[in-house]
Amino acid sequence: MGRLFGTDGVRGLAGVDVTAELALNLADAAALVLGRSARSESRRAVAVVARDPRVSGEFISAAVSAGLASAGVDVLDAGVIPTPAAAYLVADTGADFGVMVSASHNPAPDNGIKFFAAGGRKLADDVEDEIEAAMERPAIAVTGREVGRIQRFADAEDRYLVHLLGTLEGVKLDGLHVVLDCAHGAAAGISPDVFSDAGAKLTVIGNDPDGFNINDGVGSTHLEPLVEAVRKNGADLGIAHDGDADRCLAVDADGNVVDGDKIMAILALSMSRRGKLEQNTLVATVMSNLGLKLAMADNGIDVVETGVGDRYVLESINANGYSLGGEQSGHVIMSDHATTGDGILTGLHIAAEMVRTGKTLAELASCMTVYPQVLVNVKGVDRSGVANDDVLQQAVHQAEVVLGGKGRVLLRPSGTEPVVRVMVEAEHEHQAQELADDLAAIVLERLAV
Repeated sequence: MGRLFGTDGVRGLAGVDVTAELALNLADAAALVLGRSARSESRRAVAVVARDPRVSGEFISAAVSAGLASAGVDVLDAGVIPTPAAAYLVADTGADFGVMVSASHNPAPDNGIKFFAAGGRKLADDVEDEIEAAMERPAIAVTGREVGRIQRFADAEDRYLVHLLGTLEGVKLDGLHVVLDCAHGAAAGISPDVFSDAGAKLTVIGNDPDGFNINDGVGSTHLEPLVEAVRKNGADLGIAHDGDADRCLAVDADGNVVDGDKIMAILALSMSRRGKLEQNTLVATVMSNLGLKLAMADNGIDVVETGVGDRYVLESINANGYSLGGEQSGHVIMSDHATTGDGILTGLHIAAEMVRTGKTLAELASCMTVYPQVLVNVKGVDRSGVANDDVLQQAVHQAEVVLGGKGRVLLRPSGTEPVVRVMVEAEHEHQAQELADDLAAIVLERLAV
């Protein structure tokens, strides 16, 4: 049996992979591992439990809360709130840990369970492994006054809203017309209120969650409705969240998409100018566009590269004291204000930079030139052979010679699928496509199984 925890908690088809029984067992194991500090201090552990609006989240979060309470943990049930809100509230309340029931950008039938440690931080791999191992032990037995209590976290949304507005440090979005796409997800109950309270004029779409329509044709994975709404309403910008609002993509007034790389460039330049970019460094993954790195270099900003996944970006930020990082997909971490990617926070600060500078989003996004990027997934190959195949490495070197320093080549085994990803960036798309296709053919020839 493989590892239960994936790159972002436990995730799968609700009722089949993610069941009430699994939720109970996970909660009991988490109480044992994450409640250890509380027990050593002879007090009851406290956990914040939250979910996105998927219908399956009702039974899964109920099972999580039951499992925690039966193991002696007091539960603050925050109901439907974004993932970054749950993380913030763990830190804000001083809770021992938190649990978020969500499958993020996945379709409605899926769901997942992820944990936050004290301070609202994601769990390290070894802690997840300890929880998984603890599932094989007998359940914690408590009775009488030792049983945990479950209570509604009545002001969860208000606390988070006040926090978000406070990060603007007095900047008002008056006069800015923003279209919000809440993906029929967890942002629906908060994001419109935040932007409205900040002074923006709003048009809202994807704001009618019914438990079944999360991410369905809307949100950061389906930008067409947002593009249409921005153009139709003559808005200044559009902001798209995903189902649990931990990511943000944007659209300028002309309907052009502003991806995570451009968002990071905008925020890095803003923070650097205002003396808020720690060590004048941005953290990005190896999949971020070469144009981002070049734009940062032109402005004296260092870029630290990590493996693919926001958890690796976060690890680098936490280990080195950096204040900004993220992914092309729109996971952006502003560590002065959040312990994880926060789509509402990111959107607010994009809008705030427009107000500060008086520039349009298109003008801000022009700070970097996007190099054409071609990605080819090669299936039916042995992923483990990429690093040790001399012929492949020579082919990569030859492609880099052809590019002459005006492009980039990356061969990367997927961490989640049986494929090797071939990525080429070049000044011209036809050159990137040709080199990527040639390399993909060599990968298939050398590593076919």
